[in-house]
This record gives sequence, C-alpha cells and structure tokens, in this order.
Amino acid sequence: MSAAAETSLTNANVKWFEDTGITDIPSVGGKNASLGELSRALQSAGVRVPEGFATTAAAYRAFLAANDLEPRIKAYMEDQRAGRATLRQTGAAIRELFLQASFPDAIAADIQEHYRDLCGRTGQAQMPVAVRSSATAEDLPDASFAGQQETFLNVAGERGVLDACRRCYASLFTDRAISYREMKGYDHLDVALSVGVQRMVRSDLGASGVMFSIDTESGFPDVVVISAAWGLGETVVQGTINPDKYQVFKPLLADPNFSPVIERAVGAKERKMVYSQGGDARTRTVDTSARERRSLVLSDPEIVLLARWAAAVERHYGRPMDMEWAKDGVTGDLFMVQARPETVQARRSTSTFRTYHLLHPGPVLATGAAIGDAIAKGAACVIRDAKDIESFVDGSVLVTRMTDPDWVPVMKRAAGIITDHGGTTSHAAIVSRELGVPAVVGTRNATEILADGVPVTLSCAEGEEGRVYEGLLEYSVEEVDMAGLPDTRTDVMINIASPAAAFKWWRLPAAGVGLARMEFIINSLIRVHPMALVHPEKVADPQEADLIRQLTSGYDDPQEYFVDMLATGIAKIAAPFHPKPVIVRLSDFKSNEYSHLVGGRFFERPEENPMIGFRGASRYYSSHYREAFALECKALKRVREKAGFGNVIVMVPFCRTVGEADQVIQAMEEQGLVRGADGLQLYMMCEIPSNVVLAEEFAKRFDGFSIGSNDLTQLVLGVDRDSEELAGLFDERDPAVMSMIAQAISKAHAAGIKIGICGQGPSNHPDLAEFLVSQGIDSVSLNPDTYIRTLPVIAAAEAKAASVSGRQGS
Repeated sequence: MSAAAETSLTNANVKWFEDTGITDIPSVGGKNASLGELSRALQSAGVRVPEGFATTAAAYRAFLAANDLEPRIKAYMEDQRAGRATLRQTGAAIRELFLQASFPDAIAADIQEHYRDLCGRTGQAQMPVAVRSSATAEDLPDASFAGQQETFLNVAGERGVLDACRRCYASLFTDRAISYREMKGYDHLDVALSVGVQRMVRSDLGASGVMFSIDTESGFPDVVVISAAWGLGETVVQGTINPDKYQVFKPLLADPNFSPVIERAVGAKERKMVYSQGGDARTRTVDTSARERRSLVLSDPEIVLLARWAAAVERHYGRPMDMEWAKDGVTGDLFMVQARPETVQARRSTSTFRTYHLLHPGPVLATGAAIGDAIAKGAACVIRDAKDIESFVDGSVLVTRMTDPDWVPVMKRAAGIITDHGGTTSHAAIVSRELGVPAVVGTRNATEILADGVPVTLSCAEGEEGRVYEGLLEYSVEEVDMAGLPDTRTDVMINIASPAAAFKWWRLPAAGVGLARMEFIINSLIRVHPMALVHPEKVADPQEADLIRQLTSGYDDPQEYFVDMLATGIAKIAAPFHPKPVIVRLSDFKSNEYSHLVGGRFFERPEENPMIGFRGASRYYSSHYREAFALECKALKRVREKAGFGNVIVMVPFCRTVGEADQVIQAMEEQGLVRGADGLQLYMMCEIPSNVVLAEEFAKRFDGFSIGSNDLTQLVLGVDRDSEELAGLFDERDPAVMSMIAQAISKAHAAGIKIGICGQGPSNHPDLAEFLVSQGIDSVSLNPDTYIRTLPVIAAAEAKAASVSGRQGS
C-alpha cells in the first residue's frame, strides 16, 4: 500500500470494509456496516465477500456544508409540505442541487486513492466496481428501506467512481425515498448517506440473487429461501423476472453427509441483466436462451453452500437475515454481497395464530406466488406504467406489471397487490410483507386478463400458490392464542395434503404429521403417471408425450424427475415438524384417478369398482406397477438418507392380506428400504376388516397401525362412501364401526405397537374423538384447520376418562 493510502486510512472520509463493523452504522450506514461485519467476522466461516471501501457520513455532511446544501434542502421541503410544490418537483430540485455540487478536494482525493488501491489489490487497472448507497438509517431491525437509494453497476475509472458517488448522494432524495422517510417519521436531514465501492463480481456472466434465513411467507425459522437468476441481481431485486426458488432445511446442514434441499422450482427467467458493451449505459437487459430458462441456476452443492453461509450469518447476528449473493461466471466462485436484518417475520408473534378461510371459492382468474397468508378483495385498479400512478383508487386491488420503490405510496393504500412479474423476493413481495398487504406476484398476465374496475378476491391463504378469484367472495378470519391451548396425553397430529401448505401450519404444537398422502404430492407437483416416465415410448398421444417432455426437460432421465420431485415434496412436509414423526403413506390412487394423470390412460385398465379394485398394496408387487413403486421407494430412501429426514415413517395403505403385506415388505427391501435399518419404521393403514380380524398377525410385520375411518366405515357397513344416495348411512360412529375400532386399538396394544387414527372422523365429530380417547388410542391426526377447536375436546375427553377411572378405582 502507498504512503498516501496509509495516510488516508486515518481520516474520517473513507474506510475499508474490513475496518468497519455493525457498530459503525452511524458512520457508514447499514449496508456498508454489514459488508464490513461480513468481511471482518465471517470470512473465517468461509463466507466470501468482495473487497471494497465506504465513504462516511462525515464525508456526506462535509459535502453538504461545502456546497451550502442544507438550508436549500430545508426550503424545498417546506415548500412541498406547504403545498407550494409537488413531491415530484421537490425531489427533482433537490437532486439537481447534488448533481451540480462538487466534492471537497480532500474527500475526492481520498475516494480516488482508495479506488486506486482497490485496483492494486486485484491487479486490475480501471477495475469495474459496484457503487451502492448506504443510508445511516437503513437496514435497521424495525425498517427496511427496500431499495430507496440508487446502485450503479460496472463503474470504472476515478472520474466514474466520483460521479457515481455524487449520484448516490442525490438518490437520498428520490421521490420514493422522501415519501418513505415521511411514512416512517425520519427527519430528512437526520439521515446521512455513505457510499460503498466494491469490486464487481462477474455475475453478468454467472448468476445472482437473494436469500432469507427464514421463510418469508409463513415465518418458519428453520429454512433458508434462495432466489436465483442469470446475470446481475437487479432483475431479482426489482422483480422484473420470475427467478428459480430453492429451500434448504437449516438444522440438517450441520451434518456434512446430508444435502437437505427441500425445494427446487425452476423460474421462467426470461431476461437477464449484463454489462453493456460501449455507450453511456453501463448495463443492459437481454433475453435468456431457451436452455437458460429451463435450467436450474444453481447446483445442489452451491445451494447448500449458500444455505450454510446464510445460517452462519444468522448465527452471527442472532436474528433472521435478508442477504444478497452473486456467482462469478469466470471463476465459478460464490460471494455474499449484502446482509441486513429481515424486518417482517422477525417481528411477528409466534404465540398467536391467525387463519383465513375462503367460504365459497369462485372461478380462478389468475395464479402466482402468494405473499402473506391473508385474503383481500376489492375492485381491480389496473395501472401498467408508473406515470399513471396518480390514478390509483384507495382501497382497490393494485394490478400492475411490477413495482419499484416509486410505487410504495400507493402500495400502502391498496387492499391487495397483483403483479405480472417477480418472485417471492421481488420488490413487490418485500414491500407487501412489510406493509401487511397480501399480494399475488408473478402471475405473468394479470394486467392483460383483469379489466380495470372488475371486482376480485385474492387469496394467499391456500398455500404457496396465490389465487385471484372472480367477484367479491366471503371469507372468515380466526385468531387463536396458542399459549392457551391445553396439553394432552394423546399425541395430536395433523394431516398435510400437499407440500405447498406444510409451512403454513408450523406454529401449531402438533406432535407430528399423522398422514401425508403421497398421491397428493404426485398429483400437484409431478402430474405424470410414473409408468409413463418409466416407459415414455408407450404414451401414444403426441400432446401428452410433448407435455411429459416439457415437464421433465431439466432432467436427463424422466424417472429422475419423478424421484426428485417426490423426494423434495416429502422433505418439505417433513421439515416443519422435524424431528417429530411424519408418516408418509405410499401412493393410494385408484385406477380411475391414476388414469387422469398425464399419460395415465395408457397404463390403467378400466375397473367396475376402483374403490375396492387395483389400489394400495396390491400395486406395489404387481408387474403392472412394480417399476413405478421402485421410484416411490427411491424417493423415500433419498429423503431419509441423502436429505437426512430420519423422522419419515413409511405407511402401507389398503393391505388386504398378511401374504400381501409380506410381498410389499419384500418389494421395499429390494429397493433398500428395510424395516429397522437406520431406524426405519413401517406402519400399515388399518382400514379393512381383515386388518382388524388378523391384527395380531399384521402387528408382527409393522411398527404401528393408523386407522383409516373412511374406508373402514365403507367396508364394515358395505356403503360406497362416494354415493349420494347412501350418504345418510355412512357414519363412522355406527356401533359396528366403533366396535371394530375398539378391537383394533385393543389388539394393537396387546401386540405392543402404536395405533392412531388419520381419517376425517375425529375432525368432524367431537363425540368420536371422545370415544377414541376412552379406548386409549395413542394418536389422533386432524385436518389442520380443525386442530385448534378439536384439541380442547380431546383434553376434556382425557379428563373425563381419568375421572371415570378414578371413581372405578375407588
């Protein structure tokens, strides 16, 4: 380092990142203080941060003083508050003051000297840098300035750096920044600006994105959520594209043998931002290739590495974090380029639980990613361009292509927000969460299909997919304080229908998942009949064959598509309840349901009565399905052994005979799923009268039973559960059915295995729940939306049973 550079380190104008830390927010702002903290404290944990330096708040204030800006800024602001000037006029006038001002010689010299030294560190003359604004009040735990100030990318040369620093200063008074500070109650002149100058990672040739160390929708704290796109990260932050989305389960990251990736979703990624070649613009946006659009941006090892960094950053700060990362396309190296506190979910109470229920769904007009978990309704206000923003009608549903900070003033006045573009980490998503306004983002075409003024209801209460319904629909809201829920002796578990809804219920104090239906995952995520992936040559319909090719385009082997999607789907259900048991039932489609899957009609034969036909266990060892069952086993093996979810229990449905049980167990063992190996437990659905009659024999082969009250009722009473004519006869509380349930519980306990119930009965009938408790059932698995109201019923039944037992004992 030169003598001049060493001298400059001692002044108050510029600091190297490694010489700053989080306590320096008053001096270098939240963004730069965080970069300093990352550089200084987390590189030992393997976190890579590009080199750089920051100008100080003192330098900013010296700039104001040298150019006599403060009194003129005050005068412009007074005019605006008095109504003598609009926000747009005020912002433009103040920004022009900055752009016409000059840096004091000493500050300019310090910035130039540090830039030269930064070039020397990397051995590059005129090295490209990112020049970022960092306000001294930003990135605080109680406020997110969400891109209020400017960033300038691909800046090179001393003059270019000085000009970008001046423009950063001016951006402290963009219209959006002025509006945001007014909303948050900050005095404009109490906020200073630091400028970060950082070596550019060649993510224009690689990739970039953002990540959170908490699920931004549900608040589930044990997951890292990563968004990724090709090129520079502005497209992700601005929400101009729909990025890839990955989720990683943090508690299992500590074991290097596990790769706990629980979601990989390919985003459309239609565009990417790259450096410009000549001209005034430093960056440009171009179309991505077809291969880039269908390919995942990150590999599993890269996803896991970023997740480990996110977990390390969170541990260091002691709170959930919002981070930005970049991948250098030349070296392949990953870098952390920003970290700030997450400002929405971290403030939410974990003891209260609010649920929204749409009472009568209507026609779906559009779908996208759900932001928040609420429901909103109102007239659609379609605004395609920010220049028309003043036409927004308060209390309506804002429909637009995408948002940036210019939209914040109207976003906070909207009942809901719908965008064409952007993912769960876009500007629209971040600000909607902070404002508490439900949003459906990334619909792709909402501005085209929703007419201005049409009444709509947007629902974010049905899992990760947000839906826009036609009309003003009725909904209910329920709020419960979890601290007041009673304890029970009976394990009260929940049934999870799909991975998309799993995180929604993590706050419930459930004892685990009593039923996760594999066929729901296949139907919602995979959509293709597994045999059509094993033998695609047998799919004779060109349209269906083409759809299969589209769905599996990111995989060399279509069978891997099935295994991967099923494994991550199961893992996502298992994650919120780990290490509590999660019972995953093997596929139990009926033949008519299987035939509705893509390609299914080429592998399913018509049956007169599919409900008691080729379903459940009978498929797994059959030559007609055995190859597909092998894929199910591979997915389960991957979930347990590669992802690390040893809490997954496998359950066999509709197992008619003891001999059939033996054949299924053998088929599983051939695929490496051996009961008892690595703690694997094997359960059986107890839903056929033969299961109860021969419970002692079945109990020798399984670790537990789960009563399926729907099928048991159907088969005991001989009533088709789908028949409208016989609906009055279908009742789980019929004495014959209750007698069978009582026998099953007694025989299971005599055999020393656990028994629970996962059917609809206890959710629908409190008296049935009371009966089950009186019989000593080990667990009851409820639909999540009935958990809160049924738990007190079970506690009361236990108290009643204890009282009766006490009286009998005396």
